[in-house]
Amino acid sequence: MDEWISTLNKILQINPDGHTQERKSVDLTDVKPESIMNPVSPSESTSSADDQLHPELAKYIAETEEAVKDKRSENRLNLFSLDPDVPASKSHYSDFSKNDVLVKPFEEKVRRRILISCNSLNMLLQTCIIDSTTEPITNIEPFFVNLALFDIRDFRKVSADFHVDLNHDLVRQMISGCSESVVENGVEPAANCTTENSLTDPQIKGFPEEWLHYPKQALFSVTNPHVDIVLVARIEKVLMGSITSSAEPYIKNSDSNKTAQKTLKSNKQFCSKLGKYRMPFAWAVRPVFKDTLGTVDRESRFSPLFKQEQSKISTEDLLKLIAEYRRAEKANKMQIIPGSLEIKVDFVPMDHPNCLTSSYIPVKPFKDTEQHLPTIEVEEFVQDSTQFSQPYTMYKNHIYIYPKHLKYDGQKYFAKARNIAVCTEFKDTDVEGARPIKCIYGKPGGSVFTTEAITLVLHHSQNPDFYDEVKIELPTQLHEKHHLLFSFYHVTCDINAKGTVKKKEPLETAVGYAWLPLMKDGRLMSQENHIPVAANLPPGYLQFLDAGAGKQCGGDIKWLDCGKSLFRVCAHVVSTVYSQDPYLNTFFQKCQKRDGDITKCPSASVLAGLKGLLAIEKIHVITRFLPVVLNQLFRILVQSDDEEVSTETSRVLVHIVAKCNEENLDHYIQSYVKFVFKTEMSLERTVHEELAKSMNSLLKTNDIQLVKRVLKHFRFFFEIIIKSMAQHLVDMDKLQLPRNERFPQSYQSEVDTLILTVSDHVIWKVREAPEETRSANQSLALFIKRCFTFMDRGFVLTLISSYVNMFGPGDCKTLFAFKFEFLREVCNYEHFIPLCLPMPSAKIPDPDSTESDLAENPPVADLQEYTLTNEFCRKHYLVGLLLREIGLALQEDQDIRHLALGVLKNLMAKHSFDDRYSEKSKQAKVAELYFPLYGMLLDNMHRIFLKEIFPFSLTPSNQGSRDDLSSGGSQNNTNMKHASSVDASFSKDVLNSIAAFSSVALSSASHEESRVSLASTESNPSAAEKSSEKNDVCEKVTRPLSLIGSALRYDKLDQDETRTLIMCFLHIMKTISEDTLVSCWLKAPNSEISDFYNILELCLQHFRYLGKKNIVKAHTGHDGQRYSRSQTMPIIRSKNALSNPKLLQMIEGTTGISVNNAEMETLHIDLEANIATEVCLTVLDILGLFTQNHQKPLQQYECQNSLMKKVFDTYLLFSQVNQSETALRHVFASLRLFVNKFPSAFFQGPADLCGAFCYEILKCCNHRSSSTQSEASALLYFFMRRNFEYTRHTSMVRSHLQLIKAVSQLIADAGIGGSRFQHSLTIINNFANGDVHMKNTLFPVEVKDLTKRIRTVLMATAQMKEHEKDPEMLVDLQYSLANSYASTPELRRTWLESMAKIHVRNGDLSEAAMCYIHIAALIAEYLKRKGYWKTEKPRTSSMRMDEDAVFANNQLLTTQDGVCSFSMGWRAFTIITPNVIEEGAMKEDSGMQDTPYNTDILVEQLTLCVDYLWKSERHELIADVNKPIIAVFEKKRDFRRLSELYYDIHRSYLKVTEVVNSEKRFFGRYYRVAFYGQGFFEEEEGKEYIYKEPKLTGLSEISQRLQKIYSDKFGAENVKLIQDSNKVNPKDLDPKFAYIQVTYVMPYFDEKELQERVTDFERHHNIKHFVFESPFTLSGKKHGGVEEQCKRRTVLTTSHTFPYVKKRIEVVNQTSTELNPIEVAIDEMSKKVSELNELCTVDEVDMIRLQLKLHGSVSTKVNAGPMAYARAFIEEKNAKKYPDNQVKLVKEIFRQFAQVCGQALELNGRLIKQDQLEYQEEMKSHYRDMLSELSAIMNEQITYREDFLRQGLERQHIFQAISKQNTSVQGTSIAE
Repeated sequence: MDEWISTLNKILQINPDGHTQERKSVDLTDVKPESIMNPVSPSESTSSADDQLHPELAKYIAETEEAVKDKRSENRLNLFSLDPDVPASKSHYSDFSKNDVLVKPFEEKVRRRILISCNSLNMLLQTCIIDSTTEPITNIEPFFVNLALFDIRDFRKVSADFHVDLNHDLVRQMISGCSESVVENGVEPAANCTTENSLTDPQIKGFPEEWLHYPKQALFSVTNPHVDIVLVARIEKVLMGSITSSAEPYIKNSDSNKTAQKTLKSNKQFCSKLGKYRMPFAWAVRPVFKDTLGTVDRESRFSPLFKQEQSKISTEDLLKLIAEYRRAEKANKMQIIPGSLEIKVDFVPMDHPNCLTSSYIPVKPFKDTEQHLPTIEVEEFVQDSTQFSQPYTMYKNHIYIYPKHLKYDGQKYFAKARNIAVCTEFKDTDVEGARPIKCIYGKPGGSVFTTEAITLVLHHSQNPDFYDEVKIELPTQLHEKHHLLFSFYHVTCDINAKGTVKKKEPLETAVGYAWLPLMKDGRLMSQENHIPVAANLPPGYLQFLDAGAGKQCGGDIKWLDCGKSLFRVCAHVVSTVYSQDPYLNTFFQKCQKRDGDITKCPSASVLAGLKGLLAIEKIHVITRFLPVVLNQLFRILVQSDDEEVSTETSRVLVHIVAKCNEENLDHYIQSYVKFVFKTEMSLERTVHEELAKSMNSLLKTNDIQLVKRVLKHFRFFFEIIIKSMAQHLVDMDKLQLPRNERFPQSYQSEVDTLILTVSDHVIWKVREAPEETRSANQSLALFIKRCFTFMDRGFVLTLISSYVNMFGPGDCKTLFAFKFEFLREVCNYEHFIPLCLPMPSAKIPDPDSTESDLAENPPVADLQEYTLTNEFCRKHYLVGLLLREIGLALQEDQDIRHLALGVLKNLMAKHSFDDRYSEKSKQAKVAELYFPLYGMLLDNMHRIFLKEIFPFSLTPSNQGSRDDLSSGGSQNNTNMKHASSVDASFSKDVLNSIAAFSSVALSSASHEESRVSLASTESNPSAAEKSSEKNDVCEKVTRPLSLIGSALRYDKLDQDETRTLIMCFLHIMKTISEDTLVSCWLKAPNSEISDFYNILELCLQHFRYLGKKNIVKAHTGHDGQRYSRSQTMPIIRSKNALSNPKLLQMIEGTTGISVNNAEMETLHIDLEANIATEVCLTVLDILGLFTQNHQKPLQQYECQNSLMKKVFDTYLLFSQVNQSETALRHVFASLRLFVNKFPSAFFQGPADLCGAFCYEILKCCNHRSSSTQSEASALLYFFMRRNFEYTRHTSMVRSHLQLIKAVSQLIADAGIGGSRFQHSLTIINNFANGDVHMKNTLFPVEVKDLTKRIRTVLMATAQMKEHEKDPEMLVDLQYSLANSYASTPELRRTWLESMAKIHVRNGDLSEAAMCYIHIAALIAEYLKRKGYWKTEKPRTSSMRMDEDAVFANNQLLTTQDGVCSFSMGWRAFTIITPNVIEEGAMKEDSGMQDTPYNTDILVEQLTLCVDYLWKSERHELIADVNKPIIAVFEKKRDFRRLSELYYDIHRSYLKVTEVVNSEKRFFGRYYRVAFYGQGFFEEEEGKEYIYKEPKLTGLSEISQRLQKIYSDKFGAENVKLIQDSNKVNPKDLDPKFAYIQVTYVMPYFDEKELQERVTDFERHHNIKHFVFESPFTLSGKKHGGVEEQCKRRTVLTTSHTFPYVKKRIEVVNQTSTELNPIEVAIDEMSKKVSELNELCTVDEVDMIRLQLKLHGSVSTKVNAGPMAYARAFIEEKNAKKYPDNQVKLVKEIFRQFAQVCGQALELNGRLIKQDQLEYQEEMKSHYRDMLSELSAIMNEQITYREDFLRQGLERQHIFQAISKQNTSVQGTSIAE
């Protein structure tokens, strides 16, 4: 755990012994409260107050600005060290690229190495081989083991053979007397032959030869391990005849002892005679690896020993046998020889000692040979492919010879040629008697090197196969005479045969000879060869290359079988000296000749060799000899003066590099450059200059593919050039020379040309060759950066300028990426800072300026330092270039912006981490370099602010006059392409002066003189523009744009871009010197100061602490769809936790620690918390510095100025966004100083600042952290104390009132009032009791009174919480509280705003709008009573109505003299709602004295009202609300706002036109709700309310909602719903239950109102009468027949009109009217007639509604309703029961009904389509039937007449009057 904590501290840069908890800031709830602020009981505090001042209060009173600043500067962190996107390691910012760091010398590829330890080979048949002794039991004959690796999958042999002799010493003695020499025709070799060969024989060095006699350990290497690689052991024995007869005693041993003795006797005879000859006996196999990862299989053992089949001797046959063995059914058929082979396979231990290479060269560690056995590395036969090839790293010069097959069945020359052995020798001459060279590797028991190697012998085989391997050490120099000599011998196996008549047969008989020359045309032969066999071996036999040649030459040679190729032999060369490729071999030969004498190898010959290299298709051929080939090519480049040879050499170089890159072998190229390359020089010709020339030539060719290759692999050539330059300077001792004298002008010219050529290709080939141009761009950047080290820096800066000028603003995204990749690399130069900071005294001239210009127009020193100008760029060229390009990139697309900002941030981070500039003064100078970034931020302020949080906008100065290149519209595109870059016309003198001064800039530049000055902001100003600039000098000018180029963009920067910009800005502000910052502020206009504070607010907002959950979501991909960028662009923010470079680096550097996801999340949280704290402290530093140096401006107008407001808003923002405990402690300290320094801002004039301050600090008093509560409480007490002191100990009315107001606001916003807040109030009381200085004043009493009032408000809040789920009750309680503050307008306004917020939250937008109307009326009434408009008394006019007349007519207009109707107070708003009369009840007391209102605040409230009127679709009111606002802005002459207001009114009327009477708007539904149950509802019992429900809320929906609310409150079992609408007698209800009655009601209007209220809106606005109907019959039933059905109509009146500030209004009056059956019929039929008339007369007919109503009127099935009324009240027998006038009225209504149905039917016929004709005919039929029946009932003919219809329409109002029915009740719904 300690190790983990240490690692965590490391990444967070926190001192483990320091204040870790203070800066961690990860969980604000875990922080323990500090003991110093624990609440003390009143008794304790009172007793302590008598003695001394409260200690904490004393500390706060005594604190100074310096002390607070010093405390804030402790344990500060580097901002960039906390950014997850910035690499944490300083090594990341070194001058070397990442590839350089990873480049290693040539080394062997990592191969899987296994250790083979041979232990024993034991046959089942054993005995003691020496009689009458006690020697151990051993094998009865010697066995020899050959080990090799085979690949079953690829069907090949993987390694060379390793020979092992595991025999006991006694067994070895059985063959010790055998001669190893081969007798040629019975004659020993000549004794007097030359000893010259002995001088060239391989020598053993470093160990005695005897040490290698019997090796038992070997190292096998496998480059490509897999499970199909096996270890094969071939077991051989002394030649004794056939394999079957030799194996029989071991397989069939019935009597083992007897058989062993018998076989032993025979074996001894054979060993004594044929001990030097071998025969195959058995084989075994075992797996090596468990998997493809190379896990060694240590547990497996060898298979049984399988008998070797004589017909399956070859390697190919063995591979087939192994494959069959792995299949069980085949393995069972193989014959097994009983025995066991014990060989251990294991990993290679670290530092395994005493290893020998395959050439027997010792390898470290090499220890005492007597204590450690030898371990021999066995050669691996690597596949001939690029994947496994590598440059040779050690000397090897071997050839492996494999005799394969001899076909002797056709020869007739030798009678006996059956048991054939092949003897291989290596010779360097064919003269007679020449000795073979002793270079063949021997076998165990013999010499390390020998002169011959003898193959196995197959008994009685004339066509034997062989599997022997002959390993030969080749001489370093081979010639045409070196060859292999194969001698064939017949070996006699019948050793018991006795000679009779004939001479006894010799043991060995030569039966032929064959030879194979190794060199042919200067190349070593290494393939399968079929060669003839000769019967004899004459001197000079090499001249007879084949049988045909022998015959032609007439030589004395005899070929067997007519000279056929009887012998097949293979050779495999493993040599680092001789190449097997013909082209490469030829090239080496040409180079060798050229090195000897250039004249011997003319250019044509060299060209042939070079073109041969181009013909090599497989690059691994060259890879093996890569260093040698490249060295030779560079040598040719400098030696040859032939341009064609140089070009071809370059082509070959490009070919090799490209091929290596294609095969992923480019790391070998890099290793060559770094560790091998050594520059060449011949006759003043150098590699760097010649290579630059040849690259220029190649780029100018027409070979497109060649050019692409050159571009893609330019890095190699640039690195060679750089290294050659460096080595040349060292070799020629030129390092001490001035830079401009180090290289000739010719070379600089070549480099300049090369850069221009490359840049042209990059610009124009970017689309057709994107990867190639990208690589060229990056390589060029690396090259130029490194040229700074060796070349004239002025020249290098010229190269940079030339290259960057090739890019333009109209380029594609890829070119922008190239440009910033180039700048990033160049700016990463290790001496970038000195190069950008020239001596401040240096006067770098403008190359386009004359002396007279300078005399007449000196540099302007009073303009801002943060403006990027040409003067700045001339003095700070590189950083000026970078900043200008970044500024222009901000006007481009998002991907380009991300890339540019990433370059800037990483560069600034690099300099912040650089130890060379760690001193504060140096960091300040570095910050001045980047100071123009502030200007860019100002230019782009309109793109980065958050409108929903900060309602600031750009000031006009930001849009002021600026020098803009785009104004030169007449320039052509070519000129514009270079306009975005820094002036390219800088003279060499300018660039040289930058380079000369850069080395001492940091050490000698003083702060005062290093400030940048301002010149023209144009890149290439014209003469006219220059002359216009001469008049720009002024003391304080508007800042011009920091950039030159196209017009500003207005699309928003995303969060990551803004975050990067402001992080860089904060770093600059944090490190720059205070003098520079203050100077900048003094010169800046007020508008830019305001923008500066906007940026600070942005910083706090963007770097606020988001909390654990949000941080984890952001880093685990929850932020999901970012911005889709092209793959060429980097992403600033990483999306996954494991992609964070800082965390990955920490994890990699921590060994033995497992980091899980939870710990990774903790690290992210820590980083975010610390960066939020650091940003907070940085902004506090800036604010402290500003207030310290701007006290006078802040105190202007008694601190009531815009600057003070801006500063205070920034201070306040700290508490509005999440902050850590540590940050808040420093914020509170700064606020105490601020309040103490500027008390008049809070306690005099408007109370806005005071109110906002109280609100935010009170909110902190409810903080989760106890220590933060305590700090906030102390600050609040200090604030009240300062208020009391400011009023000279008279009162603290201001803070008292504002605190009460803030508490009221917080009740609705933050839900304060719990134990935490009570704890804070206790702390405040304790401070008051312990304040000795205030003991004898009224202050403690006022504090206690204040806390008491706050607790009273909190009690009301507690009651509200009980009803928080009942929105209507909650609003009622808040409304009651608002009414209680009638004497304090500000507090009433607070509660009205709280009610508005609740309405918005619940979706009741009409009510929210009414709240703001009431607030506006309140403010207007306050201003009226305060005499705000006394000076605006209108002129007397006889035409002007008095105030009462205005009120009576509800006209909200402006008088002729422009006096705003606001002067009428609350009456001005009665046209909108009469409910505002409440605001006229305002009382006047001391609370009104501190309420600062004006028309701006009034307009603000009305604007909010308009917003919610739009949302609630009450468009008709928008004009009425906007008209008084118009009067205000007309007086102010704010024409922009006026145009917006008129446009708003225009849109509202358009909307009204669109929706009026369309029934598309739903203003809500109304329900009567009555509560019964004294034990439950208390004061609400028996009361009735009208509830306004949104849209189309149904009866069941509101019933369920109310039932749930009160069920949760009283219990579901105690709540019942009353299902009907009848009047309820409370005495009839059970008091154990709470009853709720819900009834649907509709707005009710009398006849006059109906005529005035025409539209839907008018019938749903300012309504207070509602109606509902209840059916009944005289018999007591609810429903009956039409002749007995009655209904009761109830009209309800509310206390206020809808909409209101509340959703429910109490019913204050109720009247009922009962209708008899005929009156019910009149009412119902009148409704039908009215509905059909309305549908027929509208402009746009609603076809669906028309057909539904028509169908319901004329259809036979539903006609029972209307016709039932006719039969019941018109038929003669029934009509006598009712008054005549009513019967006549019914008849008239039915006549009207018939006519309107006909009209509707006719209208429908005109509008329908073809598919509804049948439906129309059916309704016509029903209509005719209805008319017939109606005619019969009324005894008169009823027909459809249009003129009658018109008359009926005119008389319709008469019917309504007669029936006394209200036709406005449309679609009455009766509650059941």
